[in-house]
Amino acid sequence: FLFTGQGAQTPGMGRGLCAAWPAFREAFDRCVALFDRELDRPLCEVMWAEPGSAESLLLDQTAFTQPALFTVEYTLTALWRSWGVEPELLVGHSIGELVAACVAGVFSLEDGVRLVAARGRLMQGLSAGGAMVSLGAPEAEVAAAVAPHAASVSIAAVNGPEQVVIAGVEQAVQGIAAGFAARGVRTKRLHVLHAFHSPLMEPMLEEFGRVAASVTYRRPSVSLVSNLSGKVVTDELSAPGYWVRHVREAVRFADGVKALHEAGAGTFVGVGPKPTLLGLLPACLPETEPTLLASLRAGREEAAGVLEALGRLWAGGGSVSW
Repeated sequence: FLFTGQGAQTPGMGRGLCAAWPAFREAFDRCVALFDRELDRPLCEVMWAEPGSAESLLLDQTAFTQPALFTVEYTLTALWRSWGVEPELLVGHSIGELVAACVAGVFSLEDGVRLVAARGRLMQGLSAGGAMVSLGAPEAEVAAAVAPHAASVSIAAVNGPEQVVIAGVEQAVQGIAAGFAARGVRTKRLHVLHAFHSPLMEPMLEEFGRVAASVTYRRPSVSLVSNLSGKVVTDELSAPGYWVRHVREAVRFADGVKALHEAGAGTFVGVGPKPTLLGLLPACLPETEPTLLASLRAGREEAAGVLEALGRLWAGGGSVSW
């Protein structure tokens, strides 16, 4: 199972699944009730707001984006499990890794909700002015370009052999991106309000560390790949310091995909409102032909989309408890 990160949120996500399956609705209601204790307005009002309304704009505010994504991805997992489909390996991307950890039992749903709500709230409270840009270049080249700006810019994610995201102070990030663009390298600015996984996250780390220290941790019950190392981990995620580093350090997703492949993964289920991570896999595994199943796709009716994925899993030899 691959749990998507920020940017995959879509208005109304989860509504169709709530209407179709009690297993989804029960888990969804439980998540929302827990988040409503932490947020300054009901999460459902933001997630299912009328398009164009003031409430709908809040879905792209980090304080609500991260709880909304956590809720949909955690409850999608509950739906797959209600069909007897159990993940053998888990990986998330940024906020998605907190979902993966909760699914693996690293912390309870109650603690996971507190951690995610604090993470989103503290990030939201940071000053604006950061930027994130995706560069179509190898990590080594990007690292060399970023090195002179280490105090203000860092590599935020390595999503493929030639897909690296940098983040930090806008002027410096744009300057680095302009240098790559002048050489004909593809560059794309990401539509985000903050520079995640960059030096601009540092003012929130101490307070977030206090929240992380209040959480009860356990060893994962399902094999889980770390964003920080790109490897299958055991005890590393079961400590508050890991989740503080997770806010600041780069997401090594490409390495994580290789670790999944080496562990025997051949079928990948995208768990989130968009199959964003599935789109990164072909470049990470160029010599393989994995089965890619998207739980949901933007613009597609939710119940039909997830049933298509379930059907493809079963047709390919997967076990389903009909």
